[in-house]
Amino acid sequence: MRAKRIGTGAALTAGALAVAGLAFAPGAMAVTPGSATITADCGAFGGGDATLTATQSGTSATLTLSSTAITTPLALSANSIKSTLTMTKAGGGTSVFSGTVNPAMAAGSAVTVGPLPGTVASGDTLEAYGGSLKMVIFGITVTCTATANQSPGPFVFD
Repeated sequence: MRAKRIGTGAALTAGALAVAGLAFAPGAMAVTPGSATITADCGAFGGGDATLTATQSGTSATLTLSSTAITTPLALSANSIKSTLTMTKAGGGTSVFSGTVNPAMAAGSAVTVGPLPGTVASGDTLEAYGGSLKMVIFGITVTCTATANQSPGPFVFD
């Protein structure tokens, strides 16, 4: 009988500690909205609607840009586009997300770059309008800019 009480007491203690751990666990970080639409102008390389998707984990964040309106003139292998996405911060300054991350794309395919990593602080509010996306493809730099504010609004990081 005594062994049963010790086992039951240990189980109750473990359960209480687990509940206390959940109560004090840090909350999940989230960025809102999770995605936004922009209209991009890439000069002689075209332009049109594009979607930005954001994720956040603590002070690390990623942004992915995809567009069916912006297409590749040539086939591209995975991780062959060097991309730098500069976002404007509310209140001044910029945040940069960069990397060489993209899926393989056939000639004429929709462009996708990212997820591009960057660093954010709690409360950062980032907007594509006023920033730029620079992609280096086969040594050629393509610069795209948003022609208006992103919709439904800027990204706000927790």
